[in-house]
Amino acid sequence: MSADTATPPLPDPPAHLAGYRAACARGELVVQRCAGCGRWVQLPEAACPWCGGGELTYEPVTGTGVVHTFTVVHRSFAPGYRGREPYVMAWVDLPAGVRAFGHVVGCAPEEVRIGMPVRVTFVDELPHWRPA
Repeated sequence: MSADTATPPLPDPPAHLAGYRAACARGELVVQRCAGCGRWVQLPEAACPWCGGGELTYEPVTGTGVVHTFTVVHRSFAPGYRGREPYVMAWVDLPAGVRAFGHVVGCAPEEVRIGMPVRVTFVDELPHWRPA
C-alpha cells in the first residue's frame, strides 16, 4: 500500500474518556453525573450538555436494563463494522433513570424487541447488551 493510500492512525481518545475506558476495561458500567446540576450524561462528554458544568464524575450503574429503542444495521458505513452486518444498535433504559447505548449481542437481530430485558457484557472493552 502506498503512503498516500495508507489508513491514517486513529487519534488518541479525548482525555474525558479515560475514566470510562478504565471502567470498561475492569468490566464495570459507569455513567457520568454532573456535579453542578446532578443530571446524568451519556455518552461521555467533556462538559455537561444541560448546564455547561465541567465537573463530571463517573458513577457505577447497574448492568441491567430494558431496550428502549433499537435499529438493525444492514449496511454499515463505519469501516470497523463493514462485514459484521446485520447488527443491532440500541438505547437501553437503566434503573438509575439514564439510557446507555450499545450493540445487542447474543441473539439474532430479529429477536430484539422494545422492552426486552438485557444485561451488560463487555466486548473489546466496550459495553454491549445481551438478553437477560
